[in-house]
Amino acid sequence: MVDILRTYRLIPLEEGEGYLKVVAPKNIEPLLLEELRFSTGKEVIPLFLPEEEFAQRLQEVLAQEEVRIEGEFEEREIRDILYEEETSPAVSFVNQTLIKAVNAGASDVHIEPYEGQAIVRVRLDGVLHEYTRIPLSLQEQVASRIKVLANLNVAERRVPQDGKIAVKVGARHLDIRVSVVPTVFGERVVLRLLEKGGRLLRLEDLGLWEEDLLKLRRLSQKPYGIVLATGPTGAGKSTTLYAMILEVKSPRRNIITIEDPPEYQIEGVSQIQVNPKVGLTFATGLRAILRQDPDVIMVGEIRDAETAEIAVQSALTGHLVLSTLHTNDAPSAITRLFDLGVEPFLIASALEGVVAQRLVRRICPHCKEAYKPSQEELSQLGLSEECILYRGRGCEHCMGTGYKGRTGIYEVLEVEEEFKKTIIKTQDAVELRNFARGQGFGSMLEDGIRKVLAGITTPEEVLRAVKAEE
Repeated sequence: MVDILRTYRLIPLEEGEGYLKVVAPKNIEPLLLEELRFSTGKEVIPLFLPEEEFAQRLQEVLAQEEVRIEGEFEEREIRDILYEEETSPAVSFVNQTLIKAVNAGASDVHIEPYEGQAIVRVRLDGVLHEYTRIPLSLQEQVASRIKVLANLNVAERRVPQDGKIAVKVGARHLDIRVSVVPTVFGERVVLRLLEKGGRLLRLEDLGLWEEDLLKLRRLSQKPYGIVLATGPTGAGKSTTLYAMILEVKSPRRNIITIEDPPEYQIEGVSQIQVNPKVGLTFATGLRAILRQDPDVIMVGEIRDAETAEIAVQSALTGHLVLSTLHTNDAPSAITRLFDLGVEPFLIASALEGVVAQRLVRRICPHCKEAYKPSQEELSQLGLSEECILYRGRGCEHCMGTGYKGRTGIYEVLEVEEEFKKTIIKTQDAVELRNFARGQGFGSMLEDGIRKVLAGITTPEEVLRAVKAEE
């Protein structure tokens, strides 16, 4: 029997004696239907859909298909992998895996060779899940296929390589970052999936409570000064800074960013990618930006003393500077700047605010259920009264995890006059935190507990994300 879905990229609806019903795009070549009629020996009855609607339907159907591992276990064109001919097991596997990953909302795909087999895992909502296992012979072909797509050296298997792939999955355009690293058992491949033209989140989409949302809006509108987003890698810091840029973006403002690399493209914002190989670092790029008459500057990360010094001077000379730091909480950002050699009086003058954050998984709305927490859970959260909490049972919508999507937990520190005076006296994170608490500052843990009680996330997620001692 002809494989209508894979060979003709048409969706079979119903098959009877002498006829075959299929879903087809309106712009289909008539000869293709005639060819299908000839190869099946049946009358083909097409149900036509608009091209975009058909592509979406085809994507959903292909995402439900099992990945077929066949055969012996052996100018940058933008391809639409929904319609690409599957000429080999490797092509079929790569296409099918990408379609499934995009459909599930995965951010990364890992193809990891071990002794005897390779494990394929996908990262959903920040957590890796095993997807399938394949023979090493197929893994080698898959790695080669990905290297061809990313314009990497297929013959070179001894050194790490990085590249990019641009593909389409129906109406969705993907920029895929490729990292290939040699291991004992073969080449390990990691794909980072970024949707080109994907909707950028605004401040109101980040999961902030109203009072924190107002604080970030006030910080976005500052005429000058530094605003920092802090947290570990993958905590959503860049997303927060992009949301702040969207808040202030206008034809009357010159906004320039320097990033490593730019994750999203924003119309009306000039974005620069660092390139240390040619001497374009955060520090040298920041110096060049200052000669471009900017109003708002976003620096991907303050990594060293030189970048910190230039960022502070930029803030003191009338620019709003947005950047990130790797610290555990908001008050620690002040200690970190001091450790980088910035004088306390300069920190006090330049710093306007800090937002510390983590990402937690949301409870899947399709399988959400209430339950009575144990005394241990209540004590871990610091709750004394009995209450009702929520969790996800696990269903087909969330791949059995009980979670669907992510949200942030935050602490937002506005650096006001009294706090600036304290910064000059002490740069100790504990003392600064205690002073801020006296001024009504709320912690990430408290924000997380509020979200647990509101049925947004679970105690396990909050405790995993926030390692706080209070």
